[in-house]
Amino acid sequence: MNANQMINMVMRLFIRKVMNRGIDAGLKYATRRGKKPENMTPEDQAQERAGKETAKRARQAAKLGRRIGRM
Repeated sequence: MNANQMINMVMRLFIRKVMNRGIDAGLKYATRRGKKPENMTPEDQAQERAGKETAKRARQAAKLGRRIGRM
């Protein structure tokens, strides 16, 4: 394995982690609808939980789709 391949491998790992962190932050912001957690009403908190569960299901569906695509 040459140096270029190793650098590309490390860069892909780093970029994947940064992208996932950014996507998670965006989903958190979207589920809170731009409000700060301390300013949220119980109804807003319930909607946030529902949004997080929906995001979790979407991630699971994407993972399943990738698995099926390999077959």
